[in-house]
Amino acid sequence: MSRTPVPARLRNPVVALLAALVAASAVLLGAGSAEAAGYRYWSFWDGNGKNWEYATQGPSLLRPDDGSVQGFRFAVSEDSGDAAQPRRAPDFGAICADTPAKDGQKRVALVIDPGTAADAPDGEKPPAPRTACAQVAPDASSAEALASVAKPLRYDSSAMLCAISGYPKSGCGEQVSGEGGSAKPTPSTTASGRTADEADGDSGDGGGGPSVGLLVGIGAVLLLGVAAVVQARRRR
Repeated sequence: MSRTPVPARLRNPVVALLAALVAASAVLLGAGSAEAAGYRYWSFWDGNGKNWEYATQGPSLLRPDDGSVQGFRFAVSEDSGDAAQPRRAPDFGAICADTPAKDGQKRVALVIDPGTAADAPDGEKPPAPRTACAQVAPDASSAEALASVAKPLRYDSSAMLCAISGYPKSGCGEQVSGEGGSAKPTPSTTASGRTADEADGDSGDGGGGPSVGLLVGIGAVLLLGVAAVVQARRRR
């Protein structure tokens, strides 16, 4: 017995659904990537002797030991995963070579990198990167060490560090690219006075709608259902 050809009206919906699913997936994936937002801010770093590591506490909370190296970098980035590091090595010996140890005080080497012209606010030019050796009380915080060598500092109401040595003149963690996100980066990604754990309590999923994977999965199930109907009719 010969099989009856599948009518075009049955095949076409399958093709159309497949094409729609592929197109929707591309749109949704593109929309997901477009949500990433870039912010302009000072990030805070710890030197481990050879490399830089993103600090897990803000400078007003962290109390570095004698011989520590801390870095500050101004740049545009989304979060700690893509933040630009200071462009000077975390070399305590080189930075504090001309600052002899003193009883009752500790030395903290600081690298202050205002970033590049591409990251600067409109109408401003970043000063050159510099290093400094802060000599402060044993219980001084990183913020106090920074203030001893790089005034004036500017903070906002949430203790986010906005300016070092007056740079930049205005602005504080403003969004400069992307479509989604809040007006500022989360405190865990900035030179803030809050800890990363405190910042985690404020963070949300930022969405509320279904994920791209869920939508694509639903579309795939629908496609398989239509294909099963077509296959069943072909066997009749």
